Amino acid sequence: MIPVTKSFLPNIDDYIFHINRVFNNEWLTNRGELVLELEQKLIEYLYVSNILITNNGTIPLQIALKLFGNGGEIITTPFSYIATTSSIVWENCKPIFVDIDPEHLTIDESLIESAITPKTTCILATHVFGNPCNIESISKIAKKHNLKIIYDGAHCFGVKYMGRSIFEYGHISTCSFHATKLFHTGEGGAIFCENKEIRKKIFYSHNFGHDGPLNFHGLGINGKISELHAAMGLAVLPNMDNILKMRRNIVDKYVEILSKSNLKFMKLRADTEWNFSYFPVIFENENSMQNVLKSLNNEQIFPRQYFAPSLNKVNYLHNKQEMKISESISNRILCLPLYHSLTDSNVVKISRIILNNC
Repeated sequence: MIPVTKSFLPNIDDYIFHINRVFNNEWLTNRGELVLELEQKLIEYLYVSNILITNNGTIPLQIALKLFGNGGEIITTPFSYIATTSSIVWENCKPIFVDIDPEHLTIDESLIESAITPKTTCILATHVFGNPCNIESISKIAKKHNLKIIYDGAHCFGVKYMGRSIFEYGHISTCSFHATKLFHTGEGGAIFCENKEIRKKIFYSHNFGHDGPLNFHGLGINGKISELHAAMGLAVLPNMDNILKMRRNIVDKYVEILSKSNLKFMKLRADTEWNFSYFPVIFENENSMQNVLKSLNNEQIFPRQYFAPSLNKVNYLHNKQEMKISESISNRILCLPLYHSLTDSNVVKISRIILNNC
């Protein structure tokens, strides 16, 4: 079987080394030695000013919306994983969708300003498949209308834009360290924020609001990651350069073969150092995509229709908006298998099935 992705498992001896540290310290959670060490190593690897690692990649979105949303309208993209929208609704805010750019697959910045109302509090945009949004335009719009910017960077580990980490943009940026991501801690995530005052609020928000053992800065939840998860991160991180190299080779092979087809590839934004996190292909129509999907499944190959459905179609949203481009692409897109151990021969096999059926 060839799945859409596989978790990278580090050398078990490396993992056990860090697990032994946890056992020797007898400290399992509440920001122990391994969590602090992993944060520092990630600051150095990613070239970011700060990081707070968390127990998953959704909690950072919820914390950001709790701080900035104020129960208002959040301008967002319909083309993302469900957590982007569910976090908005969960925090008692209202998602206002703006359609996407058909080439970059990110929110169409030219449509944002017309969606702003007196109730708008934030722009929550996703760097789709690690492809940056139009950061400059979004920043200008937010500044003009006094809005906060939250970037869902779940797919963005290692991405740079204009020579800087993608996480250095926006008022708050987030990332996922889920087991399926490039870098992972089994389950985990991270939140980034340059503003010291906001960063302080983020910190106490992820730790029940604590100000010492008996006092509280304010409202908080439990967003802390454990030492056991940090051990996995410390074992995975030294392998990142090799992981990225292998994924680049796989993507290059796909592009070499599939460029002969009528498939469309995501257009990377200029000045982006990409991380090869996903390899989406867009078919001419839904029937063609379904034919290919069926043919691949028959060979025990399982790509995934990221992202479907278009989030404006989610059943718990009562005020549904039409998003023609997002809906169309959601019906025609497949993310092909992409992981560190995928062989050239399997890439060729997958590509040939696609060419023969689309």
